[in-house]
Amino acid sequence: MKNRFSTNLTPLLASALLMGALALMNGGCSKAPDQPEPKAAPGKPRVALIMKSLANEFFSTMAEGAKKHQSTNSASYELVVNGIKNETDLGEQVNLVEQMIAQRVSAIVIAPADSKALVTVLKRAKIAGILVVNIDNKLDAGVLKQADLNIPFVGPDNRAGARKVGEALAKQLKAGDKVTIIEGIPTAFNGQQRRLGFEDAVKKAGLTLVGVQSGRWEMEAASNVAAAMLSEHADLKAILCANDSMALGTVSAIQAAGKTGKVLVAGFDNISALQPLLQKGQVVATADQHGDQLAVFGIEAALKILKGESAPADQTTVVDLITK
Repeated sequence: MKNRFSTNLTPLLASALLMGALALMNGGCSKAPDQPEPKAAPGKPRVALIMKSLANEFFSTMAEGAKKHQSTNSASYELVVNGIKNETDLGEQVNLVEQMIAQRVSAIVIAPADSKALVTVLKRAKIAGILVVNIDNKLDAGVLKQADLNIPFVGPDNRAGARKVGEALAKQLKAGDKVTIIEGIPTAFNGQQRRLGFEDAVKKAGLTLVGVQSGRWEMEAASNVAAAMLSEHADLKAILCANDSMALGTVSAIQAAGKTGKVLVAGFDNISALQPLLQKGQVVATADQHGDQLAVFGIEAALKILKGESAPADQTTVVDLITK
């Protein structure tokens, strides 16, 4: 096959077109060729916030909080906000980290969808000289150790928060009553901790835990799980959900089963969509981990380190019990 660049074009023009074609092959898949990669101003760090599902109100609130913080501190840093479509799309979140490495951001503040699966790509970010701060869902300590990786965590004590929620629900039950738990993704540290917190409260109150199943943090999945639980346990008294999206799905399943007012529900996150159900008593309690500030806490920690301050120890943020 003849080289189309050398057959009909001058060598200089052919070379220019060839270089342009190569540039498109390397970077043209994510944006139009006439949109150069944005770069931070000299001396001005560029921070990437990578979250879980932006379809979840908690994370959209987190994103808005971060954008508001940057707008009032625009002279201090630039912000890139990314999120995945659903909380099980680990491949896409890994891809987002790789994109931020390619863009050479100064820092990545990440709420990982999985506590183990993201460690490898985050190590690549660290090797590339990018600061990484972990928020919301803590990375697995054992996997970090194996990777010889130290990443500061800024976030809530999920076990303590879930324990508070479980204890508030237990006050409306009596010893021996049957309850179930709808947990998040089993490999997520925050999901594991919330399950343990619920179990702490169940054990303390002398309730009977008859089942634990994953709702994958999603409303529809949780609704299906709750429907099965209600069918299997006719005398079920309560369902503890590891986030509010799953609590919404659970309330829907309870309504469909004609058991509104007969089965109590608890959640976690205090999203606005849950407020009417709290007021009606369809949800007994939830926990507010202040999602609008959670990313801000991580960003502020990253900015301090970038200024030369030593990396902080893990920081525990506030979780408040919310009831009617």
